[in-house]
Amino acid sequence: MIRPGLCSVTFRSLEVDRVVELAADAGLACIEWAGDAHVPPGDTIAASRARELTEQAGLAVASYGSYLRFEGSDEEFSAELEGVITSARALGAPRIRVWAGSCGSADVGAQDRAALVRRIQEFADRASEHGIDVGLEFHGRTLTDEIGSTLRLLDAMDRPTVLSYWQPHQGMPDADALETLRQVLPRASTIHVFSWWPTHERHPLAARADLWRGVFTVLAAEGSDRDALLEFLPGDDPAALAGEAGTLRALIAAAVADSSADAGTDGEGGTR
Repeated sequence: MIRPGLCSVTFRSLEVDRVVELAADAGLACIEWAGDAHVPPGDTIAASRARELTEQAGLAVASYGSYLRFEGSDEEFSAELEGVITSARALGAPRIRVWAGSCGSADVGAQDRAALVRRIQEFADRASEHGIDVGLEFHGRTLTDEIGSTLRLLDAMDRPTVLSYWQPHQGMPDADALETLRQVLPRASTIHVFSWWPTHERHPLAARADLWRGVFTVLAAEGSDRDALLEFLPGDDPAALAGEAGTLRALIAAAVADSSADAGTDGEGGTR
């Protein structure tokens, strides 16, 4: 199942109850709550309230969108680690999104890369004690800025609870973006959905419908459960959410139908 949802950071200036209302009215199923806006690390009151309002609206908490980058002194890292896990637990999040540093993979030496791996492993082990998985943001200026580095990082983790998010890198042609998705499967847990082109210009999701239908077709064929979360809207306009959510649901439904049709025929068009 590909579950349509929303990143609360899409509306960072809105109150939690309004974000929940918008997501529910748009027919979405889940919310990733932002650690830099709605659910700060260590703030269990904010986390519990976000969880309560989400569940009361019939929605699920998809994940905790932290901004933990595994930097700073050991003392600073330990404090940040505990704050993030505490909020994720109060939120009832099954997964915490984290960032693999703040430098591109080409600029990180072997020693620094190994140190970052050790910290992510430590964090993942602590999170797993509470049944929480870890998802690496798939993003430029981190160690997941290109697919080869991402796969090496996941291999080095050697933790089944550490997976990757996925999104199309800026300026990457559709075919190349889809190839990165194919390579990271089945180790991609969550999809961040938006329509940027050619760099950071925001467009309606339908403007890149071919890309996203291809993405959801790949995911549907692979078959694992995943969340597809709207992250950015043109103009950050709350009024645009209903239409964007409708496009997202339609693209997912079309891809699932295509996958089901393909599964029902053999290579020569006959019924299996």
